Amino acid sequence: MSFSLVAGLGNPGRAYSATRHNAGFMVVDALAAKLGLSWQNQASFEAETTRWDLAPGHVVLLAKPLTFMNESGRAIQKIAAFHKVPPASIIVVHDDLNLALGTLKISVRGSAGGQNGVADLIQRMGEEFIRYRIGIGPKSPPQMDLKDFVLAPFSNEQTTLFTQNIPHLISGLRLLLEQGPDRAMNQLNRRTQP
Repeated sequence: MSFSLVAGLGNPGRAYSATRHNAGFMVVDALAAKLGLSWQNQASFEAETTRWDLAPGHVVLLAKPLTFMNESGRAIQKIAAFHKVPPASIIVVHDDLNLALGTLKISVRGSAGGQNGVADLIQRMGEEFIRYRIGIGPKSPPQMDLKDFVLAPFSNEQTTLFTQNIPHLISGLRLLLEQGPDRAMNQLNRRTQP
């Protein structure tokens, strides 16, 4: 039995549910809903998890860390250790201010790019995991404090655009899981997006 881990990053609680920083949660929630999966709170992992039998002998674990963004790596590390998931089989779905709203980019290794959840995971597990980066940029107004921007909800117009892109974000994630990062990067990173 082989395991992959898809961890959406965000902050737990209703107050944060519609904020830009929770784009990762939104995408894994949408994937779980499409697959008819239900979440379970697993206190030992400090996360909500569910499992998807992708293929015979291959299980995909979906997770939402409940540690708050800056300590996301703690929960991901616990799940990966328990299920013996190597870093190269971990996909982290997270918001990225450097990408236009609703677009996506896949990268393997590299810096955290200012994303504190990714930075925490790098510190705990190294750089070998896959980043599934979801655009929430650009920051507007430009002088707005970064923390205030990412912790603010999308505007109505932005919510509409983001929601329209959810099917594309989900299908890209499935492509990554089913075909691997090289093929997914070839198809998705070059695609013209909204």
